[in-house]
Amino acid sequence: MTDTATAEVPGQARDAGAPVIEASHLDLTFQTADGPVHALRDVSLGIPKGAFVSFIGPSGCGKTTFLRCIAALEHPTGGSLTVNGMTPDEARKARAYGYVFQAAGLYPWRTIGRNVALPLEIMGYGKAEQKERIARVLELVELSGFENKYPWQLSGGMQQRASIARALAFDADILLMDEPFGALDEIVRDRLNEELMRLWARTEKTIAFVTHSIPEAVYLSTHIVVMSPRPGRITDVIESPLPKERPLDIRDTPEFIEIAHRVREGLRAGYQE
Repeated sequence: MTDTATAEVPGQARDAGAPVIEASHLDLTFQTADGPVHALRDVSLGIPKGAFVSFIGPSGCGKTTFLRCIAALEHPTGGSLTVNGMTPDEARKARAYGYVFQAAGLYPWRTIGRNVALPLEIMGYGKAEQKERIARVLELVELSGFENKYPWQLSGGMQQRASIARALAFDADILLMDEPFGALDEIVRDRLNEELMRLWARTEKTIAFVTHSIPEAVYLSTHIVVMSPRPGRITDVIESPLPKERPLDIRDTPEFIEIAHRVREGLRAGYQE
């Protein structure tokens, strides 16, 4: 694998036209007191509409940084990046995406319903439409009936589902998810993985998902982007042959194990470059 990786998520991209998210020779260098830190180097990637793309790699490889560039929370120092054909800043102003962070980030003094309503309030939706949207997204994440509860009254997994509902409330086509289940125990994580798969099937959102877990990446994704240690580069883009309907026990199949092995090999290759 060369230092420069140009990767287009295959398959759907031909049918869907221009990628929803497209990076071309993207670089990002942070200037620090100890000198420059090269977070991303020459990253090129196209993500088509409706794909579920996971980013996996070692800590510090630029997975979250790339997601933050998409969300205009970081600004590249080289190359180009578009979201729905716009710059990330334009996409942010157009509310093209919802963002789910590692921690749920719910306000403890607001009920679950009012937490979900927060972006709708900021965007100026009327009370009636807020109520309708809150009810719809809470049903999507299986939290109907919890709108009057406070975050401290919910489990960690339920809080994270409320965070996902908040990101879905204004119905953006793109969902950016930065390791949302990383702090949860394995049992809860498995259940939320299943629920996220059902949610994706029902909404047909384009999802960019950061994870450190190989099984999670393989289970959830239509495509897996494997990244190298800093400076973050793409070492492999794996198109999953798994069916869209995926029970958890699919993880015991030869097909699943083969994909996981390829991810693991891609991670090793990144260290060897």
